[in-house]
Amino acid sequence: MTTTATTTTPAVSTGQKQDSWLAVISVAMGVFTLVTSEILPVGLLTPIADGLSVAEGTAGLMVATPGLMAAVSAPILTVATAKADRRKVLMVLSLLVVIANVVSAISESFTTVLAARVLVGIATGGFWSIAGGIALRIAPHGKVSKAVALVYGGGGAATVAGVPLVTIVGDAVSWRASFLVVAGLAALTFVFLLIFVPALPSQGSVRVGQLTDLLRSNRGVQVGAMLTVLFVAGHFTAYTYVRPVLQSGGISAAEISLLLVVFGIAGLTGNALAAVLLEKHLTGTLIGIAALMGAATAGMAVVPLSLVSAALLMLMWGLAFGLLAPSVQSWYLRAAPDAAELSTAINTFFFNLSIAVASFVGGLLVDEIAVTAVLWAGSALAVTAAAAAWFGSARVAVAD
Repeated sequence: MTTTATTTTPAVSTGQKQDSWLAVISVAMGVFTLVTSEILPVGLLTPIADGLSVAEGTAGLMVATPGLMAAVSAPILTVATAKADRRKVLMVLSLLVVIANVVSAISESFTTVLAARVLVGIATGGFWSIAGGIALRIAPHGKVSKAVALVYGGGGAATVAGVPLVTIVGDAVSWRASFLVVAGLAALTFVFLLIFVPALPSQGSVRVGQLTDLLRSNRGVQVGAMLTVLFVAGHFTAYTYVRPVLQSGGISAAEISLLLVVFGIAGLTGNALAAVLLEKHLTGTLIGIAALMGAATAGMAVVPLSLVSAALLMLMWGLAFGLLAPSVQSWYLRAAPDAAELSTAINTFFFNLSIAVASFVGGLLVDEIAVTAVLWAGSALAVTAAAAAWFGSARVAVAD
């Protein structure tokens, strides 16, 4: 999901310093596992749909459902668990991911799988809502920025390694084995959190009213919410159905796994470029993201697909998506520099809500019109996002 956050929460004491990088890695592993679990169906949508005897558009609900639940659970769990030990909260959420993926692996009913995906969404919303704050507390002294980058980098690593890995397992063994792999990762995360993360008592309470007050009173945050919705909806309307899109163009299952790796590597590259571009070129970067995303999705609809052409388009698309999360998050942090955690929670809500709505609408387009319809929808939303970034930067003192 989002990358980067800044608060004044102190780092760990010197006594914890020797173990703190292992603690940071443990939380990053949790982010990696959650993101992999949330978007696992993307690479295996067709075989899962066939195995559970549902249409591909209907199978897209496996992405929409956790997205919706993550959006709902993020603010609720932030408030409900505000006084609980943060390590224990993450451990419980990791166990939910274990249970959800085991149930998905053994279920013969699509309805049961969707129920399990509800648990994934709850865990995702809760984990994202507090992971950044935990990174700040367990970072070695003077290494807060690197610790936060490592934790949120787990999400990028999921697109590079996690999703391609489970896709390869699914194609080589079965899609059920992919769910079991993720369950194993979640169990390993639980063990790492137990061993390496110190007790992290609550640092205070949070009220839902604080989130709504910030959204209602800060125009920059309002524009940020609009950017999140347009960009994320544009991406996931199409990306959720990238496997049937590529297969309809004659790309084989093995080649799709390779293309997902290309997408992920491009995403990490974009994430790295963000550190260079965002300080002075936030608006330009956002418009560039929209241009790349719009061109890539429209290109897939009109260009005859081969491994080479698909790789080039996935490269463009992945680069745009890698730039997207830190760019939008930077907008929020500039809009509300004194309320970084609250603005991040707002971004998390709209990010996951957009995933849910986009995946659902994309499924309708696939089932009722054609698989290429999601590509045109994604491209149109990207163009609208570019306009929003342009006009939004002119109205609020947030951008360059």
